[in-house]
Amino acid sequence: MNFSRLRSAAVWLSLALAPLAVLAHGISDADRQRMLDGGYLQYVGLGASHMLTGYDHLLFLFGVVFFLASFKDVVKFVTVFTLGHSITLVFATMLQITWNYYLIDAIIAISVMYKAFDNNGGFQKHFQMASPNLLWMVFGFGLLHGFGLSTRLQQLPLGDDPAAMLGRILSFNVGVELGQIAALVVMVGLLALWRHRPSFQRFSHLANLALFYAGVYLLFTQLHGYQHDTAPDSFRFPAAEHRHTHEDMGVDDTRDTSRDGL
Repeated sequence: MNFSRLRSAAVWLSLALAPLAVLAHGISDADRQRMLDGGYLQYVGLGASHMLTGYDHLLFLFGVVFFLASFKDVVKFVTVFTLGHSITLVFATMLQITWNYYLIDAIIAISVMYKAFDNNGGFQKHFQMASPNLLWMVFGFGLLHGFGLSTRLQQLPLGDDPAAMLGRILSFNVGVELGQIAALVVMVGLLALWRHRPSFQRFSHLANLALFYAGVYLLFTQLHGYQHDTAPDSFRFPAAEHRHTHEDMGVDDTRDTSRDGL
């Protein structure tokens, strides 16, 4: 078995799939108008679709449940993650606390890298120490992921009435949870089937290596977006070449001009 070749394949696969993440969190003009025209169910639907296309959130969850063999453990860790992201989603949105979402998503990408590193025994191999308490780490990263969700929700028209605003936030969160459950059913089901095959032990390290490289690529993608957001004229290579790169990645399709006034 040529593990060097398999490792290279994992890297290229993660690079091929990671650009999808730049499309994961944009709120389109059509979505905004639908929120204005519709009711709470519109927020539920948008929350569900947002989670199902939130590749950074899904990659992190995939890493969390990768080695969880019992249904009880899956419920425990997913509940802690849900509690964490619900807290910051509600309170950050109600209090209108926000930050540049490229930076938030960059830190979320680090959470993906962290979980892959932990799954491959990185703390034991490289630091000769036990892994930090996973339950607390999942809760902490849940808080961070909820802040990322909040920055997107704050791009929507939530109204000025606090009660109605809270209803829209909670509706969005219900949708997020429904999308999360749907994604987890697929993930946990596939992992349960794979876990009983000999290939699981052979390729689990490779799968988490691919997860780590996907997180690395997501990190640099978000930092690139942040540099565009804050210093668009700072690039030191030909503008035409840079423009080509953006057309290939579809970066401009994800830009939300509503942030310009924040």
